[in-house]
Amino acid sequence: MKTKIKILVTTVVLTLFMSGKATAQGMPTYDNTNFISLVKQLIESGKQTAQMIKSVKFLKDAKEAIEKVSSVVEQLRAVEEIGQNNQRLINVMQNDLQDILNSPYIKPDEVSRVVESFDAIVQNSLDTVDFIDEVLSSDYLKMSDAERAEILKAKEQESKQMVSNITTKTKRYRDIISFRKMQDKVNNRETEY
Repeated sequence: MKTKIKILVTTVVLTLFMSGKATAQGMPTYDNTNFISLVKQLIESGKQTAQMIKSVKFLKDAKEAIEKVSSVVEQLRAVEEIGQNNQRLINVMQNDLQDILNSPYIKPDEVSRVVESFDAIVQNSLDTVDFIDEVLSSDYLKMSDAERAEILKAKEQESKQMVSNITTKTKRYRDIISFRKMQDKVNNRETEY
């Protein structure tokens, strides 16, 4: 037993003397509070990310809905413009064409040419209305809204051109009537002063 005590004392003394020069690695320690805090932050970050994803999806859906409504509004404006142009055509046909045809300064052989030129424009207008009805009602070969709007815009331009053509023709025939009226006055004036 005395030897055991001597060995133990010697070991303790050596350990105390050597402890100053030796470096111990030791066991790593974990701070549970920091780990729990990190987990809480990750969970909160996940919730925020999920909320942001929902917000992005909502905004994307809203953007698509606005684009669809915008496309429909654009299509309606084009159809409305075409309708207004057709109404102008009807007004010209009812008023101006009747005045031109009833004028004594339009020769009988010219009446058929005048009627044919206006008839071509009216037929084009009716074809445009039929085409628009087909495009809007039957999805015209499964078009997208943008493609449908593009076609309607092209038809709107054609409609504007039609109004321009009919205005030009009406003006031309009125100028012919005016010229012939003036020519008639000059030819039939009294020469006795």
